[in-house]
Amino acid sequence: MENFVLSCCSTADLSLEHFQNRNIHYICFHYELNGTVYPDDLGQSMPFDVFYEAMTRGAETKTFQVNVAEFEAYFESFLKEGKDILHLCLSSGITGVMNSANIAKDILAEKYPERKIYIVDSLSASSGYGLLMDKLADLRDAGMGIDELRQWAEENKRKVQHWFFSTDLTFYIKGGRVTKTAGFVGTMLSICPLLHVNDEGKLIPMQKVRTKKKVIEAIEKKMEELAEDGLEYHEKCYISHSACEKDAEAVAKLIESRFPHLNGKVLINSIGTTIGSHTGPGTVALFFWGEERKS
Repeated sequence: MENFVLSCCSTADLSLEHFQNRNIHYICFHYELNGTVYPDDLGQSMPFDVFYEAMTRGAETKTFQVNVAEFEAYFESFLKEGKDILHLCLSSGITGVMNSANIAKDILAEKYPERKIYIVDSLSASSGYGLLMDKLADLRDAGMGIDELRQWAEENKRKVQHWFFSTDLTFYIKGGRVTKTAGFVGTMLSICPLLHVNDEGKLIPMQKVRTKKKVIEAIEKKMEELAEDGLEYHEKCYISHSACEKDAEAVAKLIESRFPHLNGKVLINSIGTTIGSHTGPGTVALFFWGEERKS
């Protein structure tokens, strides 16, 4: 059995069962809903439908990254067992959580000088981050050691393509990603922005697509354009969504019809409460292995 722990943050937006089945450990971000703080624990403390319904009704949300003390306690629980650690953080283009993880690592390195603690910036988010973690679990299970795994992650993390669209601009306006004027016009014209995560791990608007039907077609075309081996793509494909499962299913159905060699069915997950606090309901995200993201 491997002598190291493969770890990430709950913001990889996989299900509890997925994390457990793949032996991937995680640490929870936190969020605040109407003044009460909860762990972002994969929908256990609050079901996703309840969370997004509260947002729709106007609930105020705020998010909190994992702090140094939390990372220190989390990492030490494995170090005490004689385990090395490979931990991938949510993209530094979205959060500063890497800083907290590295400070905790430096504190523990003095206490456990014989142990390896590797911190990697995933440059990924939501189930794209999850897709990367799942691949690392495959490689670990095939016998890859922690040092090789860390190098592989650094060399390949930008190959996870992230494409998002939203049918509800409310929370993009609220968060400042879309201006009030553009949001009003966009809503009136049924515009669904298409966004992606760039090579720096930042969420960037790419296209304005009018109507849900056309943006679903547009996101599939991005996969045709950028996927590894094009329509012969044979890796896994993940989708995550925020309270719009039918839209996610429509994308999955189209992907499965166009890419007959997928590694299994498209896996649909929920966007968790941390990232969902910023997107609000109505966002669908598509993740696959493809061309390396570049500026």
